[in-house]
Amino acid sequence: MDINRERLDAVYALCRRYADEVGINLRLEKTMDRKESLKEVDFVVNTAMVVGYGGYRAGWQIGFKHGYRFGGSYHIMHDEGFWINYHQFKLFESIADDILDICSDAWYIKVANPVLAGVTMIGRKYPKLRFVGLCHGYRGIFEIIHALGLDARHVTYLVPGVNHFIWLTHFHYRGEDAYPLLDDWIENKAEKYWENIPPSSGLGPKAVDLYRRFGIFLIGDTCTPGGGSWPWWYHINDETEKKWKENPRKWWNFVLEPQEKDPVAELMKLA
Repeated sequence: MDINRERLDAVYALCRRYADEVGINLRLEKTMDRKESLKEVDFVVNTAMVVGYGGYRAGWQIGFKHGYRFGGSYHIMHDEGFWINYHQFKLFESIADDILDICSDAWYIKVANPVLAGVTMIGRKYPKLRFVGLCHGYRGIFEIIHALGLDARHVTYLVPGVNHFIWLTHFHYRGEDAYPLLDDWIENKAEKYWENIPPSSGLGPKAVDLYRRFGIFLIGDTCTPGGGSWPWWYHINDETEKKWKENPRKWWNFVLEPQEKDPVAELMKLA
């Protein structure tokens, strides 16, 4: 379901093409009517961002003007900017109201930001709603698995915490503690790995330094410009960021620099 016909058609076409290619028997329907889409459902997944990336850019430019920097200005230079959250909260509430009215037994899976603040607000206001907040950030574990050359099928892990603040509390490979493998990689291979990492990597010098301070590894957006926006001392100026191989502006380039290609047109081309 989407309120934009072009975007709706593009995503539907891509889902249909994907299902056909991998041989999955999916019944796909599309609609611009949210109440219609909620009839007789078991799960409701929300990935919507009301103001779009343009809303981020507008707020961030004001932040830059007043000296704010990524990596130390929570709820300003962050992907849960306060001016975004107001509109998102209104959307979350309207969806929750519709679910309780139309499909009260359904699970509301909230992927749209702000996850932590949104889950807190919804939990207080809608005690009868069945819901959970999810984020892709746990997948940062796979960057570690890949760097260490491990077979992911034999890795077990736990990554608990709250959104954008999650930690690798359990890390085993073939039944054995894998933290010694990570320690050995840091000692002998990390410097070489850092020669060709993308900006503000979740496995970069900043992440390793925080691991040494806390004794447990940070995962996903916990230490990237897309997440916790801390600690400030890694981001006090450009020179300091260069030392830690941090470049939040480049990391956020896909938002800061409007794309030349129309994303809907690109989706249609793919589909």
